[in-house]
Amino acid sequence: MISKVNRKEERERRHKRVRTKISGTAERPRLCVFRSNTNLYAQVIDDVKGVTLISASTLDKEIKTKHANKEAAKEVGNLIATRAKKANIKSVVFDRSGYIYHGVVKELAEAARNAGLEF
Repeated sequence: MISKVNRKEERERRHKRVRTKISGTAERPRLCVFRSNTNLYAQVIDDVKGVTLISASTLDKEIKTKHANKEAAKEVGNLIATRAKKANIKSVVFDRSGYIYHGVVKELAEAARNAGLEF
């Protein structure tokens, strides 16, 4: 009998595999993206200290689009990049968290790049 694929477990397996190769430092922290059915979240993390430096999500007051769609992803990407500039962070390592670089994740990354974040 063919068993049903659990997409969440498969994504977590991909995420663990990628996390063995990338890590955020104080000079170049990790930009981690999480998407749920309703919201988008982005964090800039220093893995050496284990500290979240900056965060942005669709739940923030500055974000007008309150859904997990491409327009909201552009807004979250711009917000995370502007907050990173204020914290003197110019370059990050992008962590897509096991998601395909397509759609919402791609829009968030490109918006952050256009706002001046390097990765």
